[in-house]
Amino acid sequence: MGEGPDRVPEPPDAAVRRNWRNPVRLSSLADRVEHFLGHSGFDRAPWLTVAFACGIGSWFMLDRPWQWASAIGLALIGATAAAAIWRGREDRGATRLAVVSVLLVFAMGVGVIWAKSALVGAAPIERPVVTLVDGRILERQEQPAEGRVRLVLAIRDAASGQAMKVRVNVPLESTSADLVEGAQVRLRARLSPPAPPLVPGGYDFARRAWFDGLSATGSALGPVTVVRLAGEDGRLARWQRALAAHVRDRVSGSEGTIAAAFASGDRGAISAADEEAMRDSGLTHLLSISGVHVSALIAAAYILAARLLALWPWFALRFRIPLVAAGMGAMAGIGYTLLTGAEVPTVRSCLGALLVLAALAIGREPLSLRMLAVAAFAVLLLWPEALIGPSFQMSFAAVLAIVALHESRWVKAFLAAREETWLSRQARRFAMLVVTGLVIEAALTPIVLFHFHRAGLYGAFANVIAIPLVTLVSMPAIALGLVLDLAGLGGPAWWVTDRSLALLLGIAHWTAAQPGAVKLMPQVGPGTFALFVAGGLWLALWHGRVRLLGLVPGAIGAAMLTVTPVPDVLVTPDGRQVGIVGAGNRLLLLRETRSSYVRDNLLETTGLSGEPVPLASPPGARCSRDFCVMSLRRNGRDWTLLMARSRERIEERALAAACEQVDIVVADRWLPASCRPRWLKADRRFLDRSGGLAIYLADERIDTVAAAQGEHGWWRAPDETRPARATPAP
Repeated sequence: MGEGPDRVPEPPDAAVRRNWRNPVRLSSLADRVEHFLGHSGFDRAPWLTVAFACGIGSWFMLDRPWQWASAIGLALIGATAAAAIWRGREDRGATRLAVVSVLLVFAMGVGVIWAKSALVGAAPIERPVVTLVDGRILERQEQPAEGRVRLVLAIRDAASGQAMKVRVNVPLESTSADLVEGAQVRLRARLSPPAPPLVPGGYDFARRAWFDGLSATGSALGPVTVVRLAGEDGRLARWQRALAAHVRDRVSGSEGTIAAAFASGDRGAISAADEEAMRDSGLTHLLSISGVHVSALIAAAYILAARLLALWPWFALRFRIPLVAAGMGAMAGIGYTLLTGAEVPTVRSCLGALLVLAALAIGREPLSLRMLAVAAFAVLLLWPEALIGPSFQMSFAAVLAIVALHESRWVKAFLAAREETWLSRQARRFAMLVVTGLVIEAALTPIVLFHFHRAGLYGAFANVIAIPLVTLVSMPAIALGLVLDLAGLGGPAWWVTDRSLALLLGIAHWTAAQPGAVKLMPQVGPGTFALFVAGGLWLALWHGRVRLLGLVPGAIGAAMLTVTPVPDVLVTPDGRQVGIVGAGNRLLLLRETRSSYVRDNLLETTGLSGEPVPLASPPGARCSRDFCVMSLRRNGRDWTLLMARSRERIEERALAAACEQVDIVVADRWLPASCRPRWLKADRRFLDRSGGLAIYLADERIDTVAAAQGEHGWWRAPDETRPARATPAP
């Protein structure tokens, strides 16, 4: 048999070069990424918004400017490297574009929030002062349920001459109709720097005030004098208040306050009991002007315009009715958004609805993840600080859950048209409504627990009735009542409004009163929350079976949630209040307090309910006029706490002897160096630098407010240094 010609041996690296040119012969990481992106329904638009949000979140999580700059620099270097490595590789086009764009948008997110903080951030005043305030009213916030009106004033600091914005609470009886936007007023007030979190994980008003441009908050001491009446400023805000007052005149009681909130966004008149019932029943989202309200209004305007214009043959033959109707719906939505205060959920809903209208006008799919991603990106570009707030998170999480659910293959198959009876069709729709409610509840529960430490467990079922009731009955009745009032004929519409909202409140109170309706949870760690967010985004943004991988971080987060530790001792930043988790899961307080803010913060952080118990009452506590001593047993060890109750002078030698006998000393005064407890001395000097404390005795761990603040502008320790994590006393 003949043999072929002799084969010339290949150079050693020829096979390697040939395999690099033929990706089928070499299974590289890039091949796998390319294959994964191609078979998982990868859509860049939503992930670009996620990358932008991650950049914003990184700025909040990182502590110092050099870290923020490093995050931007590393992202830019990574994008440049990816573009260079895959340059000229057509088979890597999708991977290269995805990596480069995600890294660039991440860097953009860090830069946008950094720039926003530098541009709008207002440095707080150094210390509380009582001063004469002379300024112009920028905003008036009605809060009749609290018996007050809040005025946001533009003033000039007497010492530095610098312009500042402050917020002052004025008793309702001290207000007048002349206290409106644009008026010049003079009053005596006690002003304080915006409050940081009371304890680790608590509400950070100082951060909110920084981005709102507020340098101080306080209360008026005495009457408010109007120096100059308002001009034409704030006309829209006055219309909003007039609209709310008109609705409350037409519908009395609690129902009227809810109707006013739906019509104008004014929630100040809603009672605390109704607010709590709506929250614990999972219906509080209805009080915030967002998707339900804006979508209902725009949909009504669109349908009404389309139907009426179709009755005009001359117009219908010359113009595209869907396009004109979409324009009229857009104007209605924008007007409603402005009238109700243009809060983030309202703006988000308006942007989303406008995109839906645009899609309808040009014949495209109106509801998609891309539409939601564009709306979220626009909101974050204008208000990047909204990312870490519950309003933005809950609003977008709910809509994302709805869109992702209805884009899934099995839901489309379940809702597909088929030959069936009317009863069967309605049963399928009702079942889908319940499933949607459950999915929304699952998406919102981690957010609610993270921010508010409590969640309503029956919200999915309450929303099945409440959302259609508000969308199909209450909102149309309010709109019809306002229109008919122009001719004095709105009575029947307001009666329907009153009855429907009475039913809504009845559902809220009944649901909230059921056993186990509320789940209380101590402070959820940011790592646990991040796992829920990552799992939820993965489930929502991928397609096919690969999306089920999102259940893994969700399951890990749920497991971590079940073992979330409860702090044993909480200390407020002034050292005057100490909360201790005692026997029987009762919260013991060092001092009785009339401040609901302090009491609620301590209860929420520990995940406890019920009225706190004075520390002098339980066994094991010994209290005098000056000090309380209490022993706790945790993890097989006894801990002894010494807590100051007064500021009376104590003989130093006696105090030093007492300190030696205890593990922890807490005081709202400066203690001498001779006071040396066995583990921690949290006196005024220490607390000024650390802020509030959460102490976990079983783990011998101390969390401080300062440790989570970094060098962001809203946090200022007295010595202008960021303290390290709390360290035990020598």
